[in-house]
Amino acid sequence: MAKTLASLIPSVEQRETGWIQLQERLAHAHRPPVHPSVTISREYGCEGYPLALRLEALLEEATGQPWTVFDKALVDKVASDEQLSRRLLHHLGDESHAQDVLRTHFGFLTHQDAYASLVKHLVQIASAGCAILVGRGGAVACQDLKNCFHIRLVGSFGFRAATMARRLELPLAQAEELVRTQSKLREKFISDCLHADITATRWYDAVFNNERQSVDTIAQACLHLILSGWPGKEGPPEPRHATLQHR
Repeated sequence: MAKTLASLIPSVEQRETGWIQLQERLAHAHRPPVHPSVTISREYGCEGYPLALRLEALLEEATGQPWTVFDKALVDKVASDEQLSRRLLHHLGDESHAQDVLRTHFGFLTHQDAYASLVKHLVQIASAGCAILVGRGGAVACQDLKNCFHIRLVGSFGFRAATMARRLELPLAQAEELVRTQSKLREKFISDCLHADITATRWYDAVFNNERQSVDTIAQACLHLILSGWPGKEGPPEPRHATLQHR
């Protein structure tokens, strides 16, 4: 039986609870330090979510802080759940920065309330730190946040179709049609909502060919990039294990 993408992802509730608990602890800390966040964009069929999970584990080991992966389901829940959104705003403080981003860079979104709300929450989540956001135009929406690192995965059509066939246990022909359809829909979504070309390299700190490099290799490279460019005057924390960046 073919699998769905949702079946490959841990429950929304489990990840949502862990992230809120982290923000509650940070909110009560005296002058909480700035923590980075990461956005991962990918051509449909590239291993964006496996990369997010691997990077989450590496960052937790390196920083000693819990991290949370925000995919479409979790971001949409945050944006649509009024009670959760209020808790998010309470723990993250003033939402003025998110509103400034919307007005300055996405003024044309004012008549698209649903996506404007989602963008607002993307910015707030990324601003809080220790978040890995997969898709949803995160690289464009969070472009001006100083604590954000933006990653993109690319690969040939054949590689992406084969990857989806393997992960979802689909016949190759069905996976090829899925990649064709979803690729067009994804690019149209970003173009319509953000008036941006998500494929342009200017949005990203690094672009990786997923066909040529494994998820683990890319995750290690992302870890090095993040630790080297960690925001804040104190500089990046020391990895807990000396060999962490060289495995």
